[in-house]
Amino acid sequence: MADFEERIDVVECKTPWGCWYQTLEEVVAEVTLEPGTKAKEIKCKLSGKKLTTVVRGKEIMNGTVAGNVVTDDFLWTVEDNKLLRIVITKSDRTGRDCWQSLLQGQYPADPQVYDDMEKKLTMERVQRENPGLNFADAEISGNYHGGGPQWDT
Repeated sequence: MADFEERIDVVECKTPWGCWYQTLEEVVAEVTLEPGTKAKEIKCKLSGKKLTTVVRGKEIMNGTVAGNVVTDDFLWTVEDNKLLRIVITKSDRTGRDCWQSLLQGQYPADPQVYDDMEKKLTMERVQRENPGLNFADAEISGNYHGGGPQWDT
């Protein structure tokens, strides 16, 4: 997937605390931290579908994730003491599971951003299904909603 990611930028959804974005396999939230924030000052937990994030005693996120996830495959890291990266693994990695928001009822993508996310996930799925083809300069139009067209395999 790294080759595809190098050619196509992520589509970010801006939030008050940073941004979130998604790929076929993951949803990533990036929280901007005060410089010098240490990992021990952060509590980040995914329990079932409930995500809770507290930084220096201040609740940043608290709610139910918007899609189905692999609870055991959850990771968060602090980078350069100024960025908290939360990685949530989707259980449906087919391209049909484009999240409209990070948490149910919270941090929704505006319609244009969501449309761009769907296009990106569909291109990612087509690239995965056709590894020998170069999609670096490709554009998508037509049916890309819900993961795009389905072909008999």
